Amino acid sequence: MRHLLLATALLAAPAFAKPDADTKAWLARTAELSSDAMEGRDAGSPGHARAITLVERWFKAAKLQPAGEGGSFRQTVPLHEVAVTAAEMRVVAPDGSAAPLKFLHEITPRPATDLPATLSGAMRFAGYCSKAEAGSELKGKIAVCYGSRRAGRAQAAERLAAVTAAGAVALLTIDDVGFTVEPPRWPDAYARAVAHEGTALPTGLPQFRVNGAAMERLLAGTGRLAATLLTEATYHRDLESFDLPGRFEAKLTTAQRSFTSQQLLGLLPGTDKAMAGEVMLLGAHIDGYGFGEPVNGDGLYNGTLDDAGYVALLSQLAARRKGKGFARPVLFAAWTAEEKGLLGARWWLQHPTVPKAQLVGVINLDQLRPLFPLKALTLHGLDQNTLADTAKSVAQSLKIEIRPDREPERNLIRRVDSWPFMEAGIPAVNFVFAYNPRTEEERIYRDWYQRRYHRPQDDISTPMDLDAARDFNRFFYTLVETAANAAEQPTAKSTPVIVPVQR
Repeated sequence: MRHLLLATALLAAPAFAKPDADTKAWLARTAELSSDAMEGRDAGSPGHARAITLVERWFKAAKLQPAGEGGSFRQTVPLHEVAVTAAEMRVVAPDGSAAPLKFLHEITPRPATDLPATLSGAMRFAGYCSKAEAGSELKGKIAVCYGSRRAGRAQAAERLAAVTAAGAVALLTIDDVGFTVEPPRWPDAYARAVAHEGTALPTGLPQFRVNGAAMERLLAGTGRLAATLLTEATYHRDLESFDLPGRFEAKLTTAQRSFTSQQLLGLLPGTDKAMAGEVMLLGAHIDGYGFGEPVNGDGLYNGTLDDAGYVALLSQLAARRKGKGFARPVLFAAWTAEEKGLLGARWWLQHPTVPKAQLVGVINLDQLRPLFPLKALTLHGLDQNTLADTAKSVAQSLKIEIRPDREPERNLIRRVDSWPFMEAGIPAVNFVFAYNPRTEEERIYRDWYQRRYHRPQDDISTPMDLDAARDFNRFFYTLVETAANAAEQPTAKSTPVIVPVQR
């Protein structure tokens, strides 16, 4: 089976690619870790447990030392979940006719511990739902808001505060279909919220995410065209507020559970006693989405490039070293529950298995897509610490351009496991394959995002540019060696700018 998976991946690669032995070995690990047998590696699932066992075996074979809890490679993360397990939602017209809204495809409730079992109310469209737009006419009604993700209009937190203060009983947020750098995608895999055990799960005003394609049903009977309203919002124009003649009705079933999920930590000891207390951390997340709403008949979200390929790369580096250390100790981390809110990395920072004060730098691997030739990398952390300077120097030596984030409105920097370390003031970096606007590379990237990102189609059949994979892997190996052997440890330059999260 392993050879069949590798052959499938090689056939899917561009014809010009002739992968070397190291890239073939990386691809084989990636294929095994994201195979159907791992069931998408959802945090706490049996498939995730099998993936943990596999990577633990790789860490042991590479002669890493256990750096988890109780002399093991593992750390257990206690979690709690609330999920919407079933939902029926519809718009009921004044004449009693009903137009259903399909769960996960057209509308998704925000999971909350106090989500009501039933909800019914009149609706009012309040534009972008700024404080001024919300006004007093939302009292006792369900607010329908256009969820702009662009500067100059009410954002998520402001919308929620405004409609809550106005007395709304629920919030329906229409996707920003004009946010073309990251267009909304449907279906949602599932409706679940996860937090550390003992930490509060979401509560408050019932909220729903709504597909722009469902706007026509919300507007039925108003004489207004959904296409016109969505176009006006796309062009950022002012939107009129008005009551909707239909009523929104929902029947919701929720369930809660407590569970645990494990993550892996292995240490490659350093060779310089003077640097024994200066640990470099290399991280990637082992969890994925697992089973979810089917897309084109496939309900298994394999997560090949998000992020099996980069847990595989960590293990590949460890295997190359065969126990031979760098000057500094290097901690290898396969985080859990990244897809649920960076929960594994955050748990480790709260419960470090090596002294947190010894951590001098973090190199995180996520958001990497070897889909086209590697000419440039976006570097999260650029100008924030000297580890980013080292990465830039290494990249330039390999003829790779380093760029700042040219799409900061997407908040990619906050959506990966390096972010909690940046928040804690620890130098950290993360990378994204970069492209120039209006090029074939951008087309490939946008297509991948639209059809494969957080989809069952992110599997080993993805057409990869194995030359690009080789080039990034070489960059990563060189960066780790350079940073771990440098005479000076990384230092922070500034506090990262806190950008409001947009969802």
